[in-house]
Amino acid sequence: MSEVKVYERPKSWMPNVSSHYCPGCGHGIAHRLVCEAIDELGIQNDTIGVAPVGCAAMIYDYMDTDYCEAPHGRAPAVATGLKTVRPDKIVYTYQGDGDLASIGMAEIIHAANRGQSITVIFINNAIYGMTGGQMAPTTLIGQKTTTCPLGRDASVNGYPLRVSEMLATLPAPGFITRVTVAQPKYTLKAKQAIKKAFQNQVEGKGFSLVEVLSSCPTNWGMRPVEAFDWLLSSMMPYYPLGVFKDFD
Repeated sequence: MSEVKVYERPKSWMPNVSSHYCPGCGHGIAHRLVCEAIDELGIQNDTIGVAPVGCAAMIYDYMDTDYCEAPHGRAPAVATGLKTVRPDKIVYTYQGDGDLASIGMAEIIHAANRGQSITVIFINNAIYGMTGGQMAPTTLIGQKTTTCPLGRDASVNGYPLRVSEMLATLPAPGFITRVTVAQPKYTLKAKQAIKKAFQNQVEGKGFSLVEVLSSCPTNWGMRPVEAFDWLLSSMMPYYPLGVFKDFD
């Protein structure tokens, strides 16, 4: 019987590295999807990533591509500079919700509003991960965090931001979608969306953003399986999956 390989490490994944992420964290899955998209498009040697501040700050340890580190929230501004001086390169940012939706809100809005030809991968796990599980702009109403131990209260804290819907109201961005890595059937669609976001840039189109609903079992105080179930039952009703804008 001939051997059929059904799984292998992506070529753009750095060899001989082990994950530093918590068990059940979705970052590792999202990293792999980015690598697979880069491999399938054959752009490993032409890609420049921009790392965020937060749990994914060490993404450059996993990606065998050029990488640049940005200050907190400034990844879209750094990506804009890179794309301006090297328009021949495929430039993308990888940012969490604390990085993109809080201190980096101005940068992402203006990059999208310019229709900047970059790709943005936005990981939404409804909490600040690295710094101890504080309330994020995406924290749900009633969700308990270290800075809202009684649960987020809209009368005090406002409402969770739906970043994709908000950016989709702008005229310039071309592709904005929300996916999740909570289950394999959704992960396959997430892979398609991430690849499409990179393909858009390869084809010289404008701004693309893929929001990925992910889990943070450690700061949610849940086991990994319980966390993915909570994502499906609590996050997805408020953050529905779908394509909010497309070039086509």
